[in-house]
Amino acid sequence: MGRLFDMDSPVMRFLGRVGDMMILNILVLICCIPIITVGAAFTAMHYVLLKMVRDEEGYLVRGFFKSFAQNFKQATLMWLLMLLVAAVYVGDSYIFGYSGVVFPRALIIAIIAICITMLMVSMYVFPLLARFDNTIRNTFKNAAVLTFANLPKTLLMALMYVLPLIIAYYSTYFHVFIIMFGFSVPAYGAACLYSGIFKKFEPETEQTSDLDFSIDVEWGDEENNGKTD
Repeated sequence: MGRLFDMDSPVMRFLGRVGDMMILNILVLICCIPIITVGAAFTAMHYVLLKMVRDEEGYLVRGFFKSFAQNFKQATLMWLLMLLVAAVYVGDSYIFGYSGVVFPRALIIAIIAICITMLMVSMYVFPLLARFDNTIRNTFKNAAVLTFANLPKTLLMALMYVLPLIIAYYSTYFHVFIIMFGFSVPAYGAACLYSGIFKKFEPETEQTSDLDFSIDVEWGDEENNGKTD
């Protein structure tokens, strides 16, 4: 019985991870309140989660705010661009629904398909920013390439993000889970999937200094350079 509550026991490690997920989720919620800082908050979350998945985590709060500050400018610009695109699609939806004009079904289907594609691409944007040093343009481009190059994993990641929202829609009791783990747990599952993808573009030798590195993903070309942190 004593071993059950030993700090190295599976039970205690699991409880510790649950506590970390809760703390991380609270940090993300707080940092998302100003809205404009959502991009930096998501980037910092993925920075911490990737380290958790690879058993490299150190101080959770310190690591979170380190990434938050380091990537704030770029993450905010990317987030604002994504908000602008989202606003355009919301406007389109309003026009389709309330303008009284009958639009071709092919046009509506095409716009929905583009919207879904962009949502899937967005799942890679902040993890890439958290892990690699790159331009905004290349980060979006790499996210798009990785989305389709790893489509089965991309779809599974999307399911992880959407499933809690679907459950919460039908069950008010599940709202508590959303508040406590709604960001961190689905993103942790996603990190388990994209961690292996990212390793293809990371240097084979581990570096001791805390520096970023860049990638430029091309179809059939995985040459890259840089260093891990």
